[in-house]
Amino acid sequence: MAPAEVAYSQKLGPHPSYIQVAKPFVFEQKIQGQIIATGANPQREDTFRLQGVQWIDDTRRALQLPVRTFDTAVIYYHKFRLVHRDTEYASTDAAAAALFAACKIEDTLKKSREILCAAHNLKTSSPSEHLAPDDSVFDGPSKTIIGLERLMLEASGFDYRNRYPQKYLIKLGRRCQLDKDVVKLAYKMMLDLYRTFAPLKVTSSAMSFACLELSCRLLSKQEDHLAAFDKTKWRVPREHVMEGMLDLLELYTHFQKATKLGSQYTIERFIGIRIALNQEAEELRLPRFGEWSEVKGNGAMKGLKTPKTPITPASPSEVRANGKAAGDVASPATLSPRSGGSGRRGGARGQEGTVRFMLDGVQARSEKEVVAEYFRNEFEEYEVEVEEEMAPRALASEERRREDRRDGRNGQRDGYRARHERGFKRPRR
Repeated sequence: MAPAEVAYSQKLGPHPSYIQVAKPFVFEQKIQGQIIATGANPQREDTFRLQGVQWIDDTRRALQLPVRTFDTAVIYYHKFRLVHRDTEYASTDAAAAALFAACKIEDTLKKSREILCAAHNLKTSSPSEHLAPDDSVFDGPSKTIIGLERLMLEASGFDYRNRYPQKYLIKLGRRCQLDKDVVKLAYKMMLDLYRTFAPLKVTSSAMSFACLELSCRLLSKQEDHLAAFDKTKWRVPREHVMEGMLDLLELYTHFQKATKLGSQYTIERFIGIRIALNQEAEELRLPRFGEWSEVKGNGAMKGLKTPKTPITPASPSEVRANGKAAGDVASPATLSPRSGGSGRRGGARGQEGTVRFMLDGVQARSEKEVVAEYFRNEFEEYEVEVEEEMAPRALASEERRREDRRDGRNGQRDGYRARHERGFKRPRR
């Protein structure tokens, strides 16, 4: 006996017709949920993220692109990786597509072939091995980048509101009357901050305050200038500044060589500053991550093996298997349509066209029937009798002439009947 169908209002999870709205900020709780939902390995996730950002930075420097293009490209790269699995694309392809889309948005136009050519020439040491953008080697990768560009915009919700915290950093450095070496060090930290998810979580002013304060702590100078500055006009909570600094310190502690500034200081220096910030957070009772809310469960995920840490799932396949559980992160609200199901790839990524996904089978069938009315080809066969006029018959004599006429060596030679009708007489010998 088939199980009774559950009413749609009693089903758990988001509505099948979920509409994604552009979000300028994505907080840490949402980021960790999407990482678990995509089944990404934490070590591989960090490696791919750092490799992609480094690829974008190196390529944009080779193309002499401004820093605003770098900011936009990294934001699109982070948002793309949060909704697509790492097995569906290569990290370099995603980075190239993000830089390609950022060049269009920031009006620093570069062709996809030029981006690929610049990245290729960076790998070769000899100028004789450099290639031109119109080389046939870039035909396939260029098509892949153009296909991934559409997925970049879809992952960001077609949000073209971009932020450039470097402008706020320079203004704050002048307002606080900080030395040039402090501001320059903070500027380098800002580029390293984009290797983390901090640009998705906090505002531009919060990132600027975090980089300036951490720069003052590293150089052990002018900390009082920044502390005495009135921050009420900037509307920057202390927990957001702390979150940005702790994200930077975690990056310098675990991935010291993968940053611009990490190799210039010892790891003990970063650990000492991190301990001081943790003590301050405990005294002020500041949360590690802002905008974190505990989700109340109804017992549906009681048997699920939860990870020890929010970012390290025990088994991503188990998380994805229980798609009907309440609070499940593997839902249409967190994943793209391609990432929500299996990891099967139907073809070249981004070249199979736009597909609309639905979860309600009844609604899908009803819409299919309605749409089919406009694409149905109906044919009707008719038998029509048409009278055709016959050409008049030629005279009998003309028909006989045509039958007797033959081709000869010197033109035409008439037959016996034609010669007889003309009164031809055969001469005697």
